[in-house]
Amino acid sequence: MKHILTAICSLLLVTSTIGQNNNAFKAGEKLTFSASYNMSGILTDIAEVKMETSAVNTNGTTLYRLKCSAATYSNFDSFFKIRDLYESYVNPKTVAPYLYQRDISEGGYYKFVKYKYNYKTNSVKSLIRKKTKATASGFWDQNKNVKINSGTRDIVSTIYKLRTLDIHKAPTGASDTFTVLFDNKETKCRFTLLGKETINTAIGKKECYKIAISVVNSDVLKGSNNNILWLTADENKIPVYAKFKIAVGSGELKIKSATGLKN
Repeated sequence: MKHILTAICSLLLVTSTIGQNNNAFKAGEKLTFSASYNMSGILTDIAEVKMETSAVNTNGTTLYRLKCSAATYSNFDSFFKIRDLYESYVNPKTVAPYLYQRDISEGGYYKFVKYKYNYKTNSVKSLIRKKTKATASGFWDQNKNVKINSGTRDIVSTIYKLRTLDIHKAPTGASDTFTVLFDNKETKCRFTLLGKETINTAIGKKECYKIAISVVNSDVLKGSNNNILWLTADENKIPVYAKFKIAVGSGELKIKSATGLKN
């Protein structure tokens, strides 16, 4: 079950051009999901995932804090406890990230990642911290300057940037590749628009864009069309349902509630 949230987030990856403005979400939005995993052939709800947007004032500038968190339900904590936090501080209009942090705790495994973006040099100042018994502090730190391409983003800002795209202009079958920085490595991913599909959700029946996602030269996600994301086919483009397949099993992400919507 390790890295389940990473697989879920990988499902939600898509990138776009920097210049397009955000008309899909605002500060105060909160999306809540249930995450399920196939255990011994039975799809079981194991965790709650939240996506929250808030405004943060810093140095006279207002940024959006995009916060994604996951926590196993209490009855699963003794089996495999997950407390994960992913957050990105972005320009409210372009969703360009300035700061990204990832703080994960999964079954005794711990990692902290921080990225500070410098768009003048197309680079990221990176800190990766892990637990270790080899140092007096109990932590191992790696500080590094990572060169990136102009369109490279972190996982969280990429999830939200997807929602600002004019997906309705893309024909069925259209596909593209994009780049996400994860653990100091630029990963190329591909998405394909499979068309539209109307599905029943906890927030009502929704017409959705159905998008298949794969990671180039990686075995994180398995199968050609086993990893799919459904976004509402409206101005909000809410992720309401996702299914994934990884090496150790499969699972789903289903929306439970959505409040503070922009449209």
